[in-house]
Amino acid sequence: MPASKKPAKAKAPARSAFGAWETPRVTALLVLADGTVLEGQGVGAEGDCAGEVCFNTAMTGYQEVLTDPSYARQIVTFTFPHIGNVGTNDEDIESVNMAAAAGAVGCIVKMPVTEPANYRSRRHFDKWLKARGIVGLSGIDTRALTNLIREKGMPNGVVAHNAKGKFDVQRLKKMAAAWPGIVGMDVAKDVALTQRLHWDEKLWDWEAGYTKAEGGRFKVVAIDYGLKRNILRCLTSAGCDVTVVPATATANDILAMNPDGVFLSNGPGDPAATGEYAVPEIRKIVDSGKPVFGICLGHQMLALALGGKTRKMHQGHHGANHPVKDFTTGKVEIVSMNHGFAVDRDSLPEGVVETHVSLFDGSNAGIAVEGKPIFSVQHHPEASPGPQDSHYLFRRFVEQMEKAAA
Repeated sequence: MPASKKPAKAKAPARSAFGAWETPRVTALLVLADGTVLEGQGVGAEGDCAGEVCFNTAMTGYQEVLTDPSYARQIVTFTFPHIGNVGTNDEDIESVNMAAAAGAVGCIVKMPVTEPANYRSRRHFDKWLKARGIVGLSGIDTRALTNLIREKGMPNGVVAHNAKGKFDVQRLKKMAAAWPGIVGMDVAKDVALTQRLHWDEKLWDWEAGYTKAEGGRFKVVAIDYGLKRNILRCLTSAGCDVTVVPATATANDILAMNPDGVFLSNGPGDPAATGEYAVPEIRKIVDSGKPVFGICLGHQMLALALGGKTRKMHQGHHGANHPVKDFTTGKVEIVSMNHGFAVDRDSLPEGVVETHVSLFDGSNAGIAVEGKPIFSVQHHPEASPGPQDSHYLFRRFVEQMEKAAA
């Protein structure tokens, strides 16, 4: 080679307007049960996890979403592209049982996670995911994945993250195909508390943060099938003295506490599977005449206890912008939802009426027993994240206990 000639330097990959490499190295995969493989960049914990892939349409509250126990055994795809950019903190955690891996097992986002930009942030989203063992994937077309779920339903899949980009794709395909799915799976016992807990934290105050309640007028026993913290805060702020008991608590144990009312919590999994041990106890509580209020999984299992049936949904409801009509008031509310099963309204027996309906797909969103202080809703009136249109339901529960006491 002539001395005047020097080897040309290899060109660096071009940078996009966002500052990220346009052709970044593949360090994470989403492998679906049908063999589909999507490539992206890893975020959060390394390793792999199997679960049901769903999508969530909320634009805020990703930390509350990922720590909601109702998402146990699920991989959450966020349709909003910028997730993690306000960081994380120690206050926006929704799981009550901190000893369990309560919440989503994986998450999928579109854009790379930037440095946090919020005065409440205490930790980068990536580090927070690592600390909780959540495997993440960024850089894929989440809109296309969402459309796939809408067309074909929620698939089983595996998210895998390896910083070196080394994957045994065939093993991951077998892992995804072998995962049994949510139907028939009791997950509540894995995320619920194993002993009693007295709850005294109230709703967030802008100046004071979370404050403590000083007793309450009505004694409520909350059965934990996968409780969210903000549900408990709504109960205490409404004037309830709340004691949480495990999902396996018996009706005799609960009624021996002489509560003014019993709350049936949200939670993950198939209501029919959890209902094998929970529904007989709920039926005894209903027969006792105590006021009963249920949310989400608690709503579904109350329907089962009353003689109704539940069914698996095609794509489920996951988001903070769902319109629901309350037939008791005639009003339409925008609510948070997170469920993959629904109550079959045609199976409801005489004396059980439908009180709420989803205006997205017409599915059942609430029931009540005629002439008795017993009701439940499919959506999440506590929000977190989401609007607070349905906070009145906690006051409705208190009013039912007031009438029962009188």
